[in-house]
Amino acid sequence: MISAEQVKSLAAKHFESIVAIRRHIHAHPELSFEEHETAKYVAEQLRKLGIEPTEGVADTGITALIKGKNPDTKVVALRGDMDALPIQEENDVPYKSTNDGVMHACGHDVHTACLLGAATILNELKDEFEGTIKLVFQPGEEKNPGGASLMIKAGALENPRPAAMLGQHVLPYIPTGKLGFRSGKYMASADEVYLTVKGQGGHAALPDKAIDPIVIAAQIITALQTVISRNADPKIPTVLTFGAIHGGSAQNIIPNEVKIDGTFRALDEDWRFKAHDLITKLATSVAEGMGGSCDVNIDVGYPFLHNDEDTTAIARAAACEYIGEENIVDLDLWLGAEDFAYYSHEVPACFYRLGTGNEAKETTFGAHTPRFNVDEDAIELGIGFMAWNALKQLGQ
Repeated sequence: MISAEQVKSLAAKHFESIVAIRRHIHAHPELSFEEHETAKYVAEQLRKLGIEPTEGVADTGITALIKGKNPDTKVVALRGDMDALPIQEENDVPYKSTNDGVMHACGHDVHTACLLGAATILNELKDEFEGTIKLVFQPGEEKNPGGASLMIKAGALENPRPAAMLGQHVLPYIPTGKLGFRSGKYMASADEVYLTVKGQGGHAALPDKAIDPIVIAAQIITALQTVISRNADPKIPTVLTFGAIHGGSAQNIIPNEVKIDGTFRALDEDWRFKAHDLITKLATSVAEGMGGSCDVNIDVGYPFLHNDEDTTAIARAAACEYIGEENIVDLDLWLGAEDFAYYSHEVPACFYRLGTGNEAKETTFGAHTPRFNVDEDAIELGIGFMAWNALKQLGQ
């Protein structure tokens, strides 16, 4: 029987080499669905371990298998995402991004490195456990339609199909050395809302000769807040936020149109699509009532993320055994989105958090910011617990 101490020893043994892998990936970030060099690097690392990868899954994705004894008894999948963000890094570190305007500002470099680290440990232990570990290195988490959906379409969850799937994500708001879990619904669906408000341009001094799309846009934005305040069930966390408005070229010109971009988040699929209809009807009716029109395009994104209760219970118990119950954090509902949600609607899944926050090391900046970084000491726990969690899901 494999012990937690045995896994911890292997995690410590491989810690420095996995940190080096993380730094290489961090220094060479690639945007969503452009992870060609990252995928080559991951495949190279797997081959060094004697693990043969299947490359080109959904173009830049990779899958691989680690077969233990009696490999058909149970299959558990582990996922790591590989893409970076269009952000200019502001950290002054030796492994700073060398790709201008591209940065691993969400920790996917850590996720990929930790998955390689867990694979290293599990590969060394494959003669001591029963079942199969499926490794899923995924592209495009940060961009619709989400690399997870494309990996599923490409068959990443088949041949063999996992009985459970695990995803680990860094979180700077949790201190290093801790892990976070939430059973059931955890993260929201995410849809992109694009509105084009059309009027009739003219001179700013003669508004009666024009149809002002800026005024119409202002009314639409205000009116759409009632979609939440007067229609959403208070028990269903929901948010509608508009983050960009584009229109006009000068203070004395009424433009022909205004574009508004926003995001809609919810934790209920029925309400989610009902809200889409409400947004469309309200925006078009307000515009028409003011003499203009509004084109509505809702780009349907990731579904809500559901952590399977049994799989999460096993993961949490494994964490208590590995680091002690005092180091477990109960996660709140999160209106952020994550394309791991697609997997959670296909197979029993658990998406949990790895604490990477350390104020002394200045690693408490939020994700998607130019100063985001992680306390690399967390990587030892990241690789060890991912391996231990997988073993426990196999029934070891």
